[in-house]
Amino acid sequence: MDSYLFVGLGNPGQRYVGTRHNLGFMAIDSLAESSAWKSECRAVTQRVRIAGKDVLLAKPQTYMNLSGESVQALMSFYKVKPENLLVFSDDVNLACGKMRIRPSGSAGGQNGLKSIIEHIGQNFARVRIGAGLVPEHWDLVNWVLSSISKEDMPLCEEAIKKVKELCEVYLTNGVEKAQNLFN
Repeated sequence: MDSYLFVGLGNPGQRYVGTRHNLGFMAIDSLAESSAWKSECRAVTQRVRIAGKDVLLAKPQTYMNLSGESVQALMSFYKVKPENLLVFSDDVNLACGKMRIRPSGSAGGQNGLKSIIEHIGQNFARVRIGAGLVPEHWDLVNWVLSSISKEDMPLCEEAIKKVKELCEVYLTNGVEKAQNLFN
């Protein structure tokens, strides 16, 4: 039976809760079935069932730039093939509330994706969740580490609400069908 690993990218710790960079963690939290998380492979994990399939949810605790270390360890331990990995990350090139699913590709400037690609290659599906375009006069790092504004939060929450349905479509009908419905 195939093992699936769904990873949300973010930074651990209270300081980063609610920041744009933690949209991946928020996506994974929306799939969690309890508040009980297990600590393993430098991540917190939880097993769930989605669309009748067993899925391991993971939030690497390595900080964004080292996410690939945790993802590679989990994939190795659970014998997950790259085609059964789905990664959720923030994207500053997308408006808040927008999502893009892709079967593979580049990091697009996202350091967590870059780290995963360095460790396992780029042939894994990823869902980018809009963090909003970096405003003029803002530094990129300060923007992604800023709290999601009151104006943007409802848009981000709308995207997060679609994550479970996106995962069901992905598991049942594949990445192309998910692209047609959610991009």
